[in-house]
Amino acid sequence: MKITLIGAGNVATQLGLALKAAGHHIIQVYSRTQAHANALASQLQAQPVSAWEAITDAANLYVFALKDSALCDAITMVCAGKMDKIFVHTAGSVAMDVFKGHAQHYGVLYPLQTFSKQRRVDFRRTPCFLEASDKTTATALRQLAQTLTSTIHWMSSSQRQAIHLAAVFACNFTNHCYALADEVLQAEQIPFSILLPLINETASKVNTLTPQIAQTGPAVRFDENIIHKQLELLRHRPRLQKIYELMSQSIHIVAQNQEAHD
Repeated sequence: MKITLIGAGNVATQLGLALKAAGHHIIQVYSRTQAHANALASQLQAQPVSAWEAITDAANLYVFALKDSALCDAITMVCAGKMDKIFVHTAGSVAMDVFKGHAQHYGVLYPLQTFSKQRRVDFRRTPCFLEASDKTTATALRQLAQTLTSTIHWMSSSQRQAIHLAAVFACNFTNHCYALADEVLQAEQIPFSILLPLINETASKVNTLTPQIAQTGPAVRFDENIIHKQLELLRHRPRLQKIYELMSQSIHIVAQNQEAHD
């Protein structure tokens, strides 16, 4: 399949590499920043472009891997005059209907994973969530996804938005907590690496236990002595204090609800 990739960020980079490895021909990479287009295109043996009018009509599929706020304008510019082509975006939080009125064949290919340019992702283990406007798009998307991953699900826009919201809690907020933990450790010249065994075991536990059962720590039993002592340690970090209090309250509420249902 001949593909034009719209975007050169984290998702575009990892998806582009996976598509190339699966045997697809990435013919162009668009980014409004020419240097970014050049960097990714060089890895994909594609043509880099940074102007909308330079985007080719020769692709079969146009994949939008952009930040949500840039998607609408990009769709307006790229879809014009290409009514026989297939267009998909990769966003978890944007409805498929963003293409309505701009294209006849459109859909969504949402890979549920955390992506960074600097780290290769095993797409075979990455679930992809698909949505399509019509049978032509559904067939093309299914065939494409099957070359990338063994885990494919068809989901509506509302279901996908719920998955994305859950992923923000499970991934983005969790990683931010790592950053906060690192901040606490750095103040005492302690390396973040000492937490890695704990982090790995915490993540591993939810493969066999529910998150509610896996939860440990002073907030579960609301041990006020420990909680007050740790809040005091954060007295010069009011932002962390607030997060600590909110998280402790939420953990305790969930633990109480779990206990009531046991």
